[in-house]
Amino acid sequence: MSYVTRRALSTLIPPKVASPKAIGANPDAVRMQRVVNFYSKLPRGSAPEVKPTGLLGRYQAKYFGKNPSPAPIVHAILLVLITGYAQQYYFHLRHHKNNAH
Repeated sequence: MSYVTRRALSTLIPPKVASPKAIGANPDAVRMQRVVNFYSKLPRGSAPEVKPTGLLGRYQAKYFGKNPSPAPIVHAILLVLITGYAQQYYFHLRHHKNNAH
């Protein structure tokens, strides 16, 4: 069973409920022993921090994560300016490159 599956299933039955002595069942019961073995293999403590992957994930972790910054606003303004200039050049300015209007 994978680590993620065990972590996801860890909230279904609390470990004290899975103890044969806690519910008064026969301690030698095979079915109960399987449940106890399952819960004894589950990871304890908090889950490890997930590292971001991909271009967008790393960008969000850097600028929107623990220390957010106003840099994405500046990036958006620069993107709009560069896109606008590229459109102006393509639709208008390239026709005037060599000849005066």
